Amino acid sequence: MAHRIAVIAGDGIGTEVMPEGIRALEAAAKRFDIDLEFTTFSFGSCDYYLEHGKMLPDDWFEQLKGFDALFYGAVGWPDKVPDHISLWGSLLQFRRRFDQYINLRPCKLMPGIKSPLAGREPGDIDFYVVRENTEGEYSSIGGKMYEGTEREIVLQETVMSRTGVDRVLKYAFDLAQTRPRKKLTSATKSNGISITMPYWDERVAEMAKSYPDIAVDKFHIDILTANFVLHPDWFDVVVGSNLFGDILSDLGPACTGTIGIAPSANINPEGHFPSLFEPVHGSAPDIAGKGIANPIGQVWSGAMMLEHLGYKAAGDAMVAAIEAVLGEGDSQVLTRDVGGQGTTESLGKAIAKRIAE
Repeated sequence: MAHRIAVIAGDGIGTEVMPEGIRALEAAAKRFDIDLEFTTFSFGSCDYYLEHGKMLPDDWFEQLKGFDALFYGAVGWPDKVPDHISLWGSLLQFRRRFDQYINLRPCKLMPGIKSPLAGREPGDIDFYVVRENTEGEYSSIGGKMYEGTEREIVLQETVMSRTGVDRVLKYAFDLAQTRPRKKLTSATKSNGISITMPYWDERVAEMAKSYPDIAVDKFHIDILTANFVLHPDWFDVVVGSNLFGDILSDLGPACTGTIGIAPSANINPEGHFPSLFEPVHGSAPDIAGKGIANPIGQVWSGAMMLEHLGYKAAGDAMVAAIEAVLGEGDSQVLTRDVGGQGTTESLGKAIAKRIAE
């Protein structure tokens, strides 16, 4: 039975790295006998917005809900469409309507990549950030009063439900159980945020009772960010609210040397709706059209997609191919951001070739 994959390349370099992501997936599918069926959609881009006045068609939910996964490139082109319109009109719609309540971000120092943290080598940094993805600080509940006057008031509420908190914690604990170190770190700020964060801490403590084999610690978000830089080797699985997870899921990959190769997944773990897999790097309008964008984030996101669909060996092979090509350090293959002189295509082809071996 074919796995149906909706492909949305989006904007900027998304349209350039997407073909390499598909090339790598096709190589893995052939090697591991996986039936993948790709369907491309033009919506979810700023060009679509300029033509139609909206990022998505009215029936987008019906069009996409039957797919097994969404393979996404990048969204945004601020010179064409304001970011709050492009993001809220596409990616955040997918997250909420498809109940993709987990944002998963691997933070791994790869061969051939120099970490900005002195003395760090591959193997020193290898952890996941699990972010609550649908409520928390990004609730959109709030408003303004007395706008334009000296009495102007702006409010935005944080929303934490027991269902929302517990399900992200369960996912994080389950992930920690699959890891050799079996360790979970909770991001909190209960010494300053006096209602929601103590509640978060309570739910972590309660959930931990069901996972006696997992070592659990917690850090307030300010010192946690410092320890990401000072002691990245301390961490295995880190779980946080929407805001804290958002911050940490960019800081983590930055500690590995380049956020440009980082992947991410927006997951509906139960499979009631399709999950979405995308690189972190964004649309990068400044280099769009030059053929020099690094496709590793797209390829690595594809590896996460295969693992989500039940093909861990295939996903692992894709990541191993990325590591092998980076480790070889061929300047004619690698893109400029990782010290080479190659192109998007040259790097994508090299990875696909290694996957096929």
